Amino acid sequence: MAIPIYQVDAFTERPFRGNPAGVCLLSGPRDVEWMQNVAMEMNLSETAFPVPRPDGAYDLRWFTPAAEVDLCGHATLATVHVLSERGALAPGVRARFHTRSGLLTADLNGKWIELDFPASPPEPIEAPDGLLDALGATATYLGKTRFDYLVELPSEAAVCGTSPDFPALKRLGVRGVMITARADEAGLDFVSRFFAPGVGVDEDPVTGSAHCALAPYWATRLGKEELTGYQASSRGGTVRVRLEGERVRLVGQAVTVLRGEILA
Repeated sequence: MAIPIYQVDAFTERPFRGNPAGVCLLSGPRDVEWMQNVAMEMNLSETAFPVPRPDGAYDLRWFTPAAEVDLCGHATLATVHVLSERGALAPGVRARFHTRSGLLTADLNGKWIELDFPASPPEPIEAPDGLLDALGATATYLGKTRFDYLVELPSEAAVCGTSPDFPALKRLGVRGVMITARADEAGLDFVSRFFAPGVGVDEDPVTGSAHCALAPYWATRLGKEELTGYQASSRGGTVRVRLEGERVRLVGQAVTVLRGEILA
């Protein structure tokens, strides 16, 4: 039986921008090896696998080409977009996803999709061996979340100009490393980039889950709870965030670029 699969550019309103994600619509559970092989075949930073539950919610898992991950924002946003396009998610109905990071929800507001994710504020740390050398950077702040390192750099130019040593970053033993700085452009609060060679993604174009740390960090630094971030990868993407206690609202758009079927 053919299985529908989509490629969606998330956190953008234009094709070939933002972060591409695979969305594989399953009618029932599949084994981990099969899902990992599909993600490897798609060769995108993440592929999402939603499975409908009897109560109208979904079980949802995410895989990079190399590993399963516990939380992924852009592939969740892409999943909501696909379900909406297919008529499986009616306007005004909250999407509910059971994941390895607990229950996640999403709401549609016109073309905008709003995700409700757990906040992951960083805790300050001393620089681990090799981190700053791998980045070739000078940090003004170093922190760690349950998934990643967060490194503030002195300027937007420093963020955009960083050329990491990816094999060295992989040896750090964390999911990823985000670098960030205050934004220069009016209308933006901060910029960032995200590197995750430890799970097979050297640089992720736009990382929703990283903004679960960036939102509380910059909310404290800038004294505001609603912010706009720009992830300065080669594709680039904008993420609007709102801090609500221990939760973060991630707001973005998405566009479908490919539809197909898995025959294997």
